[in-house]
Amino acid sequence: MQISFHGAAGTVTGSCHLVTVGNLKILVDCGMFQGGHELKEENVGDFGFDPASIDVLLLTHAHLDHCGRIPLLVNRGFRGDIICTAATRDLARLVILDSAHLHEEEARRRQRHSEKGHKHQPLYDTLDAVMSFDHFNRIADYGVPIRLGHDASAIFYEAGHILGSASILLSVTEDGRNRRILFSGDIGPSDRPFLSNAQPPGDADIIVMETTYGDRNHRSLEASVDELLEAISDTQARGGNVIIPTFALERAQELLFFMNEGIKRDILPQDLRVFLDSPMAISATKIFRNHPEAMTREIAEQIRSGQDPFSLPELEFTRETAESMQLNHIHSGAVIMAGSGMCTGGRVRQHLRHNLAHEECSVIFVGFAAEGTLARIIIDGAQSVKLFGDHIPVRARIHTINGFSAHAGKKELRAWHEKNRTPDITFLIHGEEDARKTFAKGLKSERIEFPTMHQSFEI
Repeated sequence: MQISFHGAAGTVTGSCHLVTVGNLKILVDCGMFQGGHELKEENVGDFGFDPASIDVLLLTHAHLDHCGRIPLLVNRGFRGDIICTAATRDLARLVILDSAHLHEEEARRRQRHSEKGHKHQPLYDTLDAVMSFDHFNRIADYGVPIRLGHDASAIFYEAGHILGSASILLSVTEDGRNRRILFSGDIGPSDRPFLSNAQPPGDADIIVMETTYGDRNHRSLEASVDELLEAISDTQARGGNVIIPTFALERAQELLFFMNEGIKRDILPQDLRVFLDSPMAISATKIFRNHPEAMTREIAEQIRSGQDPFSLPELEFTRETAESMQLNHIHSGAVIMAGSGMCTGGRVRQHLRHNLAHEECSVIFVGFAAEGTLARIIIDGAQSVKLFGDHIPVRARIHTINGFSAHAGKKELRAWHEKNRTPDITFLIHGEEDARKTFAKGLKSERIEFPTMHQSFEI
């Protein structure tokens, strides 16, 4: 029995883990590496295993760094089933299609600027994405065992991270020896407006655990909402625009909800112009409405009764590129939410190009920014950044509000781990090195490992 790590091992992205039990090969997640050039090269490289040998892929949730290389996996030979919750299936299809489109755009852009005769191919294209959807054949319900093979089963548990997210408990037997292996996936914070709290199963021999915020805690949600509304109000008073680099899944919907609450409380004006400039976030919001079963009872009841928790009086959806470009002519009074959250691509880069240099404007970061991303560079205090070949001075006010994170902080991560009995081994993954080492201190586990890329362990 063996476990090997082929992503998120020493980094925060690219989750991909392989469990081998006899002749059965179970992959957990197959995510995209995000960040600097070196990490992007990992995406085109070898997986570290033969995709054709994988029997089944268990998907914890629909974020790109957990599902983004699935089309590449299929393209290189994977023929098994992908198992996930219904909400994850719908969101993952959306995320993968959007990713394919961005890869195609990037390849075309590079082609325009390359020497004649040099061909640039996307990592995968729209057809690859669509072909991969044929493998989403089995749906998991929380708490219900799913048979994977003669001596293997899996149970999905609420992770509280994004809609449909799950921790996965594998039960595998080899030579009469049973091992219960718990993959945390990404764990969400407690008491969010839409999702139930994470529900660890409480009994695992081995835990494979994320440590994204293993070295720090978040501000309270209440304080973060207050800071968000104050930053928007202040920018309105200064006559500028607010740019919010937005993750399309969960974060966009939460921000709409909290801004709506701000309008109801008369903190924000009724005529506040809010633009959701993200086709993926617009579609994700529709998917949210279609899956009340994956939300808290209160929000589910609102949706079923015809109320819309994501509506605003002056909310505008900008799906088309031409509509997005028109926002560049708005110089004050707008709140523009656009992807991507780490500013690695998408429409937000164009909005940063037109607003970063203006003192009356604000940029509000409300999520994790991995090392090497444009978001992290701005957060870390860059005086100027390069966008579309131009050096843009950073004069806008920069706000970093980490209380909106869809990730649990150090205290909640530790509490989640402690709800399980003391495991034989805890593998700490999906975190930067300092976060992993800090989180390991005092952790109750017989053995703690810090896996590196493509490292294997006998379990």
